[in-house]
Order: sequence, then C-alpha cells, then structure tokens
Amino acid sequence: MSRNGPLVDGVQLCKHFGGIAANDGVDFAVADGDLIGLIGPNGSGKTTLINLLTGHLTPESGEVFLRGKRVTARPPHEFAALGVARTFQLTQLFGRMTVLENMLVPGLTRPRSTWAAVTARARTYLEFLNLAPVQHLDAKNLSGGQQKLLELGRALMLEPSVLFLDEPFAGVHPQLRGELITRIQELHHSGRTFVVVDHDMESILRVAQRLVVMARGQKIADGLPAAVRADQTVLAAYSGL
Repeated sequence: MSRNGPLVDGVQLCKHFGGIAANDGVDFAVADGDLIGLIGPNGSGKTTLINLLTGHLTPESGEVFLRGKRVTARPPHEFAALGVARTFQLTQLFGRMTVLENMLVPGLTRPRSTWAAVTARARTYLEFLNLAPVQHLDAKNLSGGQQKLLELGRALMLEPSVLFLDEPFAGVHPQLRGELITRIQELHHSGRTFVVVDHDMESILRVAQRLVVMARGQKIADGLPAAVRADQTVLAAYSGL
C-alpha cells in the first residue's frame, strides 16, 4: 500500500496502555526540511507518538507512511535503514565503549560501509559536536550534556532523512544546551529534518519553526510558534483547566 504524501505521515494513530489512550486518532505529518517542536503536558502522548512513528511501538489502528510507502508495524531497524533516526529520553549508549566506538556501531550497520570511511565520518561528526577531545573516553564518563550530544552523533551516523529527538535538553547544563541548540540549527540549515520533543519550553521556542501540541492523547494545536503560544486551548491544557 502506498500514497503520495510528506516525508513521514502518521494517520489516525491509536495506542492504549490499559484503559489510557496514549494516542487517540492522532494525525502527524513531517515534510522535508521541517523543524518541529512537539510539546505537551506530562502524559500527553508525545513519546508514544514518536515511538509509533519510528517503529518502536505498533499502532492498534492507523497507519504510518514514509515517503508515501506504508511502513506500519515494521521493526525499528527497518525504519532506521529507511532513513528514520531517533534519540531517547534516557540515553542508550554503550557505557563501556569509547565515544568513538559508540559512533562506529551505527555507521558500520550501513550497507557497503568500510572501517576507514566510517571512522573518518565519525571523527568529522565528533569535531562538529565538540566531542573530539573526549573521543577516547568511555561513554559512561561523559557529562549528561555530552551524552546527549553523543546520542545525536550516533543518530547522524545513519545519515537519516529525519531525526526524532526525545527530550534532548533534559538535564543538560545551560551552556551545553545552547551548544546542542546551535548544532540542531546548523544541521537543519544544511538540510536535515527534525522533530524535537521536550518540556523545556524556552529551548523549544529557540529552535522550532513549527509547534505541535498534544494533550490527553490528542493533537490540540499545530502551527507557527507565535500562534500556538496564544491558543486558548493550549493555555488551558498547560494550566490544567
């Protein structure tokens, strides 16, 4: 099954956990070149949505399309092979491997990759992320912010079409947070597509060109940041009214 459409297209996605509707008929489309901030109160269904859009969860109903091709229920590694990368709220690094070795793992999974080419690409990204000076340290010895940067670097090693970043600013020192925002902006200017999920409204507003808001498992707003911030439905969702 296929259809014309955006880069990533989630259509009427539903997912329940027990009696709770984490996603209840959510439509979510990502176009090439988007830089989307996905926000909402705790428990609104943001992480569930990106799990559905990256193959880490299977929807009970609804469909996921990638460049018009139906990819619903495919496993995460197939999404990654098709150009969909993501990071996690809690970093998923190999703590006892060096920073450079962590970068090599995803790079070497790509077809026709060679050790020399992947190593050179990893070092280029480490320079870009200001992680080159710590490339020989074990990942477990990095600060929280450096670990977030390393997760971004590992996702970039897949040369993805779209990156979903889940809570990239959480627990990150303000200086490193600013550096991470700058790197996301630079990557976006170079043609990368991003969906960024975070509770840090200040950081999201610094980086996002489009805001999508969720509450109680549903999408309640989608548009330019200034308009979304003034939306009374959004204000009510955050105030708990």
